[in-house]
Amino acid sequence: MGLGSFGGGAAAVRFLVERGALVRVSDQRSQEQLQPALSQLQDLTNVDWQLGEHDWSHFADADFVVVNPAVPPHHPMIQRLETAGIPLTSEMNLFWQRNRGRVIAVTGSNGKSTTTALIHSIIQASGQRCWLGGNIGRSLLPHLDEITIDDWVVLELSSFQLHMLDRIQARPDITVVTNFAPNHLDWHISLDEYRHAKQTILRWQSDDDACVLNSDDADVAGWPGSARRSLVSSCFPNESLTEKLQTGQTAERQVWLDEAGVAHVRSNGGGIESEEIRVREWCQLRGRHNLSNALLAATAAQLAGASTKAIRIGLQQFAALPHRLQFVGEVNGRKFYNDSISTTPESTIAALDSFDEPIVILAGGYDKQVDLTNLSKKIAERAKAASLLGQTAPVLQKSVSTNNASMPVESCPDFRTAVAWAVEHSLAGDVILLSPGCASYDWFRNFVDRGDQFCLLVDEQLGN
Repeated sequence: MGLGSFGGGAAAVRFLVERGALVRVSDQRSQEQLQPALSQLQDLTNVDWQLGEHDWSHFADADFVVVNPAVPPHHPMIQRLETAGIPLTSEMNLFWQRNRGRVIAVTGSNGKSTTTALIHSIIQASGQRCWLGGNIGRSLLPHLDEITIDDWVVLELSSFQLHMLDRIQARPDITVVTNFAPNHLDWHISLDEYRHAKQTILRWQSDDDACVLNSDDADVAGWPGSARRSLVSSCFPNESLTEKLQTGQTAERQVWLDEAGVAHVRSNGGGIESEEIRVREWCQLRGRHNLSNALLAATAAQLAGASTKAIRIGLQQFAALPHRLQFVGEVNGRKFYNDSISTTPESTIAALDSFDEPIVILAGGYDKQVDLTNLSKKIAERAKAASLLGQTAPVLQKSVSTNNASMPVESCPDFRTAVAWAVEHSLAGDVILLSPGCASYDWFRNFVDRGDQFCLLVDEQLGN
């Protein structure tokens, strides 16, 4: 149900067909809209394509239905499937139930892709065999037969994926939670439901497992779970960490950065360990939020057996992922950065805090029913001009102008106009930053399409 655009649906179809299943694909989009995914499957037989709509006849005789993560649980067809007793699963559930490797699972409202990829980089540097997949855009179903019990599998997990993994009581060996903030309330309906889905990552762990929690986020630091707990902070000093240990909260270790950006570790009831993990020196990524991501990754990788040397190498060789504060190019003294992955206000606020230079920002997009007040305030405070996109542009324009009446702000009718306006209102030495703080679905297929279009427009400026 829902082939999708990021490869998981196509991987599930191929996986099932190769194991003898008769597969029917039902998707509301047309053949033309699905062409990139369909082209990956054109060699397959035993596939019945039902495109352009979902109809009950597509599902009534199914033994089980693989649901795309984008389909919300309150979708009428999901409700009818549940009533009919037809089992539901997902691409990630299919993988999880057959995976032989040890799992490090990462979630959070922001920063989870970078943290996941950093963990993978460090564990690879340690010489252990490691696989990267999940919500980061890479299905590991095609590699199931290659993964052994000695391998590490590092998975980025969205709240949508975790909602389904809760059904099979998925239990990672090590979990990482980067932070928690309101998001996807169009899918989850309420903040409590969103939090409950995220907490699946800890729910089924035992005291044989480990979790790494960002204690700078008070919500996350208090999440329940039975796993051995490491509380990680990028702040110094962090009195809340000390209080948590002194009041008997179950924290096996606390990890924090000192003012020089060096990590320190203290075990519960023990002294400070002396290993020098020089996160600020070794991490090549912009922004304090990425120091936090690197510290969480280093802590998780240590639990997986990585040495300080492997942490240094893994951090030093890691470059920003596409669409995540990705430097695109410089034109007439203006530096262009693609942060299209930013689909929450918090991630755009972190991006704005990552630069000392004047910023012209491109922000806005699909309305996920998330409060944009703090985003508007940060744009008004930190940017010199704002080119606004999509459904949320009018709300952002009004709010930004209320906070800074003198700032040039424009709601643009299309993306090309928005980029041209940003260039027009910039000077040499400025940063032009695509960091929308909103989802992309109104103007683009997804955040990748949005980022790719930005890069193409910058290439035009470069004359490529």
